Amino acid sequence: MASLVGSALSLAMPVKAINIKSVSFSGLRKDNVAFRLQPVPQRFAVCCPAKKETVDQVCDIVKKQLALADGTEVSGSSKFQDLGADSLDTVEIVMGLEEAFGISVEESSAHSIATVEDAANLIDDLVTAKSS
Repeated sequence: MASLVGSALSLAMPVKAINIKSVSFSGLRKDNVAFRLQPVPQRFAVCCPAKKETVDQVCDIVKKQLALADGTEVSGSSKFQDLGADSLDTVEIVMGLEEAFGISVEESSAHSIATVEDAANLIDDLVTAKSS
């Protein structure tokens, strides 16, 4: 029974994605099965990342809205929730961003904002659309 528990726990760990090139079966015995596994190269997709100036300005607004201590690190990957923001704080952050950038964020778009980078990407998209 203990070995089953150990197996179940090991499945909970992250697994690296692999691409199976071939599987060969020889004979009828289960101990003759051979697998050749090759890793799949990771691919990163970055589409129109936000400008550094936009990310920096969003960081400053988030720090101000959440009244974070001066030494608190806020970067593009910072999640509002990890910084202690609740749903009301997030609404206030979005309102501060709208005011600072002269934009209007639709409610559906506001719900998709979870990180500083999400907000900066949305702002850059809205500012670009506004100036077009």
